[in-house]
Amino acid sequence: MTVVLVPYDPVWQRAFAVIAAELREQGDASWTIEHIGSTAIPGMSAKPVIDVAVRIADPADFTRHRPALENAGWQVGSGVRSHRVMVYEEDGVRTRIAHFFEAAEWDDVNQRILRDWLRENPADALLYERAKHAAVDAARMGEESYNAGKTAVLQLLVDRARAARGLASVSVYDKS
Repeated sequence: MTVVLVPYDPVWQRAFAVIAAELREQGDASWTIEHIGSTAIPGMSAKPVIDVAVRIADPADFTRHRPALENAGWQVGSGVRSHRVMVYEEDGVRTRIAHFFEAAEWDDVNQRILRDWLRENPADALLYERAKHAAVDAARMGEESYNAGKTAVLQLLVDRARAARGLASVSVYDKS
């Protein structure tokens, strides 16, 4: 799969709001849903895929709502091992990813911590954006995958963000 980064688009914020409303309608109206990933960072170029974090009570909460989400076009699927993930495609193109995190782990979710850090630390946001572009170039040259290419910088930034909150370092690479 070829990764393409596009310039920041303010439409992503509105798209998130629509996706969150649809997830609450298809799932649970009380779910906390937040915009995560690069499309949640104003000014950052990104893959045009809206990532959201969904706070669920527990695994049974996900299981209970999964059929309705699947009926609405969401599919279980991702190489991520640490939490449940559903993806949504339009005309064969992935446009949305929903990451489901249990309430007990919500405050320690790396994706949320990193988003907040990058919004508050423009120099680190620029460092991450540069790493993403370098990873795209490396992937095009067949040197390594896009995700592998940005992992070292991602780990550095998540470590900084977690340390600022008094949290220990944890590995950011959780794909199979």
